[in-house]
Amino acid sequence: MLASLRTAAVFGVEACPVHVEVDVGFGFPCFTMVGLPDASVRESRDRVRSAIRNSGYEFPPHRITVNLAPADVRKAGASFDLPIALGILAASGVVERRLIADFVLLGELSLDGSIHPTRGVLPIAAAARRDGLSGLLLPFANASEAAIVGGLDIVAVSSLTDAVRALNDPAGFRAAPPASSASPAYPPLPPRRETPPDLADVRGQLLPRRALEIAAAGGHNLLLVGPPGAGKTMMARRVSGILPPLSFDEALEVTTVHSVVGLLPAGGGLLTDRPFRAPHHTISTAALIGGGSQPRPGEVSLAHHGVLFLDEMLEFSRHVLEVLRQPLEEGRVAVARAARTAVFPARFMLVGAMNPCPCGFSTDPSRECRCTPRELARYRERLSGPLRDRLDLTVDVPAVPIDVLGDDDARGEPSCSVRARVVDARARQLTRYAEHGITTNAQLTPSLMAAHCGMDRGALRMLQAAVRKMALSARGYDRVRKVARTIADLAADDRVASDHLAEALQFRMVG
Repeated sequence: MLASLRTAAVFGVEACPVHVEVDVGFGFPCFTMVGLPDASVRESRDRVRSAIRNSGYEFPPHRITVNLAPADVRKAGASFDLPIALGILAASGVVERRLIADFVLLGELSLDGSIHPTRGVLPIAAAARRDGLSGLLLPFANASEAAIVGGLDIVAVSSLTDAVRALNDPAGFRAAPPASSASPAYPPLPPRRETPPDLADVRGQLLPRRALEIAAAGGHNLLLVGPPGAGKTMMARRVSGILPPLSFDEALEVTTVHSVVGLLPAGGGLLTDRPFRAPHHTISTAALIGGGSQPRPGEVSLAHHGVLFLDEMLEFSRHVLEVLRQPLEEGRVAVARAARTAVFPARFMLVGAMNPCPCGFSTDPSRECRCTPRELARYRERLSGPLRDRLDLTVDVPAVPIDVLGDDDARGEPSCSVRARVVDARARQLTRYAEHGITTNAQLTPSLMAAHCGMDRGALRMLQAAVRKMALSARGYDRVRKVARTIADLAADDRVASDHLAEALQFRMVG
């Protein structure tokens, strides 16, 4: 007997349809699996055999051949357990085949027949809807995630027995909804927003706070330079509190990346908070940018539409830092493999923090710096010129005097007030670039800058003088104009004036 079912494999952040063909025939009992399965898929033979027996069904004592098509796509992960098990039961006559052809089946089996959640459900659900399929049969914990797509019948099961009942008697099968769901329709969960730290906790530091606001308003990259204990990390962790909320399309992209990596909480639906990622400085290139034999997103993709914070930036390997060039320019990462190329989204806001010298005290008036000129030069060389040129704003973060730290009246402006200005500035950019497919000034192309970054004569003369005096590169020239455009948006001005440009120039790192 032959049975054919549908499932899917995830490559990058895209789903690839997979057909599971199961043939149960007479011959010496054996279990053969073909179609380029990796070790995790080949191991499913033992899980499937035990799950079928422990669920009260007879495992056929015949020759079983499982084909995973297309054969040129490597299959990885345990999500093929459930379709393989149901295929064997369908070929044995236990499962009727009425719904099998129109449903995508996925789930990991335990030895007792219960079903564990799997990763990558959101892109698989989107692919099922795009291909005109009826719905998905999947684990309970993934039901809310799949329901984000809409237009699909979601059948959530907790065991192999429930899956057989759902396929044999779809009208009579009624499973209890997941604990996180309010109804059998499995709607997405309400937002699980965690209150981010408040910018009001930062005492003093008026110029760095202004740099944070400008960077958030325009999606610009920011570098904070200051001695230890000045508050660089404290301020960086408050950036998420002043960023605007995600749009639905942005939230869908963010949730897709987290789904592929397996970071969505059990029963979780659409993510509504902008991601904030802060990897350790010992991170590898593949972990930061993405990769592996089966390419998976890295930290830059997990920070998509959010913040990537590199604390002690110059402690990162120089080679690791250099791989940031492509995503900073293009907003995506392409990981090439022999079979195909995986493309991951990576439109993030980079926030870096570093000490001014190896000991950290060259700009601290109360402590003596003991670094030699050679040590200082070697330390600064860890940040290459091309990468430094991609940082839109660089700001010195001085040590805060003790009298300011102890003054309760020195608390700064709260995040909600700053966020209101950022949201207004982003709304102006969204309206201005609605026809061009971009959302922030940081994404401006040269042609769009010519159209939307017009300056008065005084600002133009100032910029020309700055290019000569500061030896700005062509990239630096463009990035100063983008930052000035954001400052003008914060001031609700349609045109970039001299004061906007002057403020942008003071945040430009030279040398």
